[in-house]
Amino acid sequence: MVGRGECVPYPRYGESTDSVVQQIAELGPRLKAGDDPRALAATLPPGAARNALDCAAWDLAAQRKGISVADQIGRVVQPVTTAVTISLDGIDAMHAAAMAVAGSKLIKIKLSPEEPAARLAAVMAGAPNSRYIIDPNESWTIAILETMAPMLADKRIALVEQPLPADDDDSLRGLDYPAPLCADESIHDRETLGAVLGKYDMINIKLDKTGGLTEALALQAAARSAGLGVMNGCMICSSLSIAPALLIACKSDIVDLDGPWWLATDRPGGCRIEGGELLPPAPGFWGDAMASHWWEQRQ
Repeated sequence: MVGRGECVPYPRYGESTDSVVQQIAELGPRLKAGDDPRALAATLPPGAARNALDCAAWDLAAQRKGISVADQIGRVVQPVTTAVTISLDGIDAMHAAAMAVAGSKLIKIKLSPEEPAARLAAVMAGAPNSRYIIDPNESWTIAILETMAPMLADKRIALVEQPLPADDDDSLRGLDYPAPLCADESIHDRETLGAVLGKYDMINIKLDKTGGLTEALALQAAARSAGLGVMNGCMICSSLSIAPALLIACKSDIVDLDGPWWLATDRPGGCRIEGGELLPPAPGFWGDAMASHWWEQRQ
């Protein structure tokens, strides 16, 4: 039996491919000795390495128990509406990109401090029937956020994701803003949940930040208890990262799992995005009660 997991090291958090490989390799002797993989994953700090090991442990456990991960945690994997992303570009280019995905129900728009209103207007004109996630990627100031408030009061704005730097977002505390504010870089796991309360209306749960499905499930429950909405996001990744994230997506308010959409080639049997709908991977791809390489064997 083979349990599989995937992670995407993020330099923003001081991670690299080498650092993640080293973190996992250091646990090799204990894994070979028969220690529980999920328990070993919990000894790692939140982040990419723990995510890969934790998700591989869930996949392996499903095969050993003969019970899918979804059934173990009482969730149903099903198609969900996902955001598709329009990258930061020139105004005309962003308008053209919006027209190309105008059939999508939800569009994520990357915006910088330079001409955010003009770029947003161009996208909204190109895809007038969609809803929008606004993602400044920590690049705005409180002044820009306040200037954009009238435009972001539009009912088609689903949320504004991490507008200010994670280490300089105290000015959001108590801010009465017309669109929901969602923490991304400011939230990683339950240990950092308290720091976002009173500043944000929602949090973005990414398995590469929480360190796997185990903590993501716990964080989602804690966020709900604290009265926060939940967005489920990802890095640019293959469907092997998306498969476990779907177990968070099915209980999230907003889903942004278009990582494989950016790849030239995904893993065989992976997820598909059709008309803004994210379709689950083929049976046996991850977390099922059969060998995780079932699909590849039949290609």
